[in-house]
Amino acid sequence: MEEEKPESSIVFEDLLPVMVARLGTEGLMEELCKGFRLLMDPAKGVITADSLRRSSVTALGLGGCITQEEAAGMVREGDRNRDGVLDQMEFCVLMLRLSPELMDMHQRWS
Repeated sequence: MEEEKPESSIVFEDLLPVMVARLGTEGLMEELCKGFRLLMDPAKGVITADSLRRSSVTALGLGGCITQEEAAGMVREGDRNRDGVLDQMEFCVLMLRLSPELMDMHQRWS
């Protein structure tokens, strides 16, 4: 039996290379920092699974479609020092690492 596809599906488009082309490296880093502040817990100054989940509803308008487990997994993905949260540097590194086109460009530059 063939699996049905939903009528509307979210397609990820890697926009970081476009942002680099338009904003330059410094502009991209400023935008990533703004994104970090949008997702962080203001009291703690880091992104937690809870702040990511809250932000997915309020700032990103995703309507609560991120579960607590998914949010925790996203934080774990970028948590380099294993303290259970994302600081600004970890967030920026994660965003760049998740951009396959930027990673390909980096490998060509090396």
